[in-house]
Amino acid sequence: MRRAIFPGSFDPLTLGHHDIILRGITLFDELVIAIGKNAEKKYMFSLEQRMRFITDAFKGESKIKVLTYEGLTVDFCKKIEASFILRGLRNPADFEFEKAIAHTNRSLSEIETVFLLTSSGKSFISSSIVRDVIRNGGDYKGLVPDSVRII
Repeated sequence: MRRAIFPGSFDPLTLGHHDIILRGITLFDELVIAIGKNAEKKYMFSLEQRMRFITDAFKGESKIKVLTYEGLTVDFCKKIEASFILRGLRNPADFEFEKAIAHTNRSLSEIETVFLLTSSGKSFISSSIVRDVIRNGGDYKGLVPDSVRII
């Protein structure tokens, strides 16, 4: 079975994430959306909200599981027997950052990283931009799936 994880904080899930997930499920038998827990990080949305955003967005999709994890991503991959890490790339800066992580992960394990380019119409969207729009009362609905509704 080709099992991959798509790790992130998903604070919140964006249309960019949604795009990568929908395209990723065509490549793998199972895609685990892995929500990382980091006690040092301050999140806008609770873990429960983030899980609900994702499960609601992909309800009925049998190839998707949503799990949480702490620690190294490669250790989580080994724990759930995932052979691949799926990552989305929006721009050259993402590539340079993700390349360094992929090389590090590869030096620690046999886990392969697979990169997908975000669709051009979604490449400007990031969770931090969405949080800023929300914080400032802007219309965020064109940046997130329908499952991400806070009002």
